[in-house]
Amino acid sequence: MNKPVKLKLEAEKNYAWCTCGLSSKLPFCDGKHSDTGMHPLIFKVDETKDYWLCTCQLTKKPPFCDGSHKQIK
Repeated sequence: MNKPVKLKLEAEKNYAWCTCGLSSKLPFCDGKHSDTGMHPLIFKVDETKDYWLCTCQLTKKPPFCDGSHKQIK
């Protein structure tokens, strides 16, 4: 999956964004990184609303999409 996902996130709730790209629950971590040396990015949002989350892992604004997926051919 390389396109961003629009999700409603709740304020002040912890989320674990997948950084390895192996998760079957992208954009969230499911623990498949365990042998990679990588770790999920734990984050919160300040406001309950819709957010676009990155699934290509190329964003420079993790966990949020910055359009980097458009560079993938």
